[in-house]
Amino acid sequence: MHVDMDAFFVSVELRTRPELRGRPVIVGFPAERSVVLSASYEARAFGVKSAMPMAVAARMCPQAVIIEPRHKLYYEVSAQLMGIFESVTELVEPLSVDEAFLDVTGAIRRLGPPRGIAEMIRRQVASELGITASVGIAETKFVAKIASTRCKPDGLLLIGPDETVPYLHSLPVGALWGVGAKTADVLARMGIRTVADVAATPVPALKKMLGATGEHVHRLSWGIDPRPVTPIRLEKSIGAEETFAVDTADDALLHRELLRLSHRTAARLRAAGTVARTVALKLRFADFSTITRSRTLQTPVDSAQLIYAVVLQLLESVGERAMTVRLVGVRAEQLEEAARTSLQLSIDRRDENWRAAEQALDAVSRKFGKSVLPARLMGPGNTSE
Repeated sequence: MHVDMDAFFVSVELRTRPELRGRPVIVGFPAERSVVLSASYEARAFGVKSAMPMAVAARMCPQAVIIEPRHKLYYEVSAQLMGIFESVTELVEPLSVDEAFLDVTGAIRRLGPPRGIAEMIRRQVASELGITASVGIAETKFVAKIASTRCKPDGLLLIGPDETVPYLHSLPVGALWGVGAKTADVLARMGIRTVADVAATPVPALKKMLGATGEHVHRLSWGIDPRPVTPIRLEKSIGAEETFAVDTADDALLHRELLRLSHRTAARLRAAGTVARTVALKLRFADFSTITRSRTLQTPVDSAQLIYAVVLQLLESVGERAMTVRLVGVRAEQLEEAARTSLQLSIDRRDENWRAAEQALDAVSRKFGKSVLPARLMGPGNTSE
């Protein structure tokens, strides 16, 4: 089955702002060059979509309430969500913070038929997390993903083995993985507009039109998708980035933003119970060219101050910059489980003191719902991250 949260960031925010239910809501920074991170279904009715520039979304739906994102909170809820999934089956393959594939074959004897398992998951997510989930059930990952998409929001759709091909053949060609707008246009010029049309087209003809993708698309049109659910216990990387409202060459501003991003990244590492052996810096310049610099450390880290120290060294290694900076990012890579890793960071006790202090701040944040930040990141009227 494919389990997908409904407008995840918005749903999490509405738990503490129930008065906004039923209204158009957008999660994103209210800056001209920011993008929509999540939109309520009421906002989507006006054409607002994720990854859309905030300026465009504001024009399409000027009455929308805009909420600034709280990424740390979302990752905490995501960890709880994955815990619910893993209580059902060990075969959980997360796709992002708010969706995953589950192979429940081994849980049927213990928990009953798939539909009953899906209903149980939806009830548990609603009661424990206060958000809603849509679930698609099928024999393959591809069809399960289609089912969850088609039953949103807050729905459940089971497509049985005998129903799979007829159901697929009723859909437009864009439902197939690998068929985007450009591929759909190529197929449409050949009179292929539905999944049934793809299924009826010989593989050699599809390969002539689409190359190697042709055979893949043909197999999907018949519901053939042999890929197993592959458990993923750790994210490959954790990071954060920010686009400046105005391109900048100001080192002080870059340092300030790198400190903020280091804290955001470190908090996510600790929330996930992971540490990082590699720290990376990302810079995007005014002409949209992008560079990255990284350093692998002798001892893994999850402290913002240690991450920040590394990214400052990486920034210095870039040397003189020919252009102003549009975007800056910090990423932690080569992740390991903290419980299995020695956290003797160095012989300098200050390293461990920083880590202990940040753990204490995590506890404050969990208890009071506020992020405690370094004084240099606190501007006038700013009381939370």
